[in-house]
This record gives sequence, structure tokens and C-alpha cells, in this order.
Amino acid sequence: MTLSIGDRIPDITLKTNGPDGPQDLSTGEFFADRRVVLFAVPGAFTPGCSNTHMPGFVVRADDILARGADALACLSVNDAFVMGAWQKDQNAEAMTMLADGNAEFTLAIGMDKDATAGGMGIRSHRYALIAYDGVVEYLGVDTEKGVVDKSSAETILACLEHGG
Repeated sequence: MTLSIGDRIPDITLKTNGPDGPQDLSTGEFFADRRVVLFAVPGAFTPGCSNTHMPGFVVRADDILARGADALACLSVNDAFVMGAWQKDQNAEAMTMLADGNAEFTLAIGMDKDATAGGMGIRSHRYALIAYDGVVEYLGVDTEKGVVDKSSAETILACLEHGG
């Protein structure tokens, strides 16, 4: 199943890097009763993700939160330690870093891509979504290599300004 507008986010346990190390985070609880902007990247510390995708959300985080998002999160098929280090490297303290180390969430929503030819295993497509109380209001997926358009911070801001 590929996630679509109107679908409910599945309840999957992810990891986030807390003060005492990796902590469980239930997507059911995280998305409940609030508007969440989630963007996903193929890999932390990769050039396109670090130089193009993440910086837009870092710069625009305050605007996104001021325009109706209650939370901003970044997801990747990496472990919580990598996501925590990337958060520090990118000055991304305004967002929750979600580690989908086993790609369980990514597979459950049909956003997986096979990057085994490049030695990277199963990864996530580059996408962004807006969900209210766990129901998807906007979903933008960039499938062309190196393109950040439908999943950009600017696109998310425009969606928030126009009501999703």
C-alpha cells in the first residue's frame, strides 16, 4: 500500500535519540491530536539531503511552526545515533529526528526504494507530508534523483498557507 491523502498514518514504533540514548516513539502517539509536518530523506549525511533538503527545513522551521504545524519531524532509514548526530550537524534542534532503522514505517507506507545497487540497502523515497490527527492532508513525493520540489520546505509552507 502506498500512502495517499486521506489515509491514516500507521502506528509503528520508531526511534529518536533522547538524552539517555535511543528512545521508542510511537507514530500513533506522535501524530495524535495535532498537525505534523514530516519530511523523509534517503539518507542522513548524504549530499542532496544535507546540502539541499534539510537546510530548507532548518531555515524555515519557525515559519512552518508559526503557520499551523504543531510539530516538524525528519525521518530516514538510519539509526537513532546517526539521526542525532545529523541533527546537531545541521542545527536542526527545532525538529524531531525519527530513525526508521529497519525501514518498518517506510515499508508500511509504501515509500521504500531499493538502493542495494549503490550499497545502501532499502531506503526511503524523498517525500514530505502534512497530517492532522494522523490523517494525511498533503503528500508530495520527489522520485527524480536530485530533485527537491514536492517535498521542499517552500512547498510545505505554501500548503500550510492555503490550508493543505
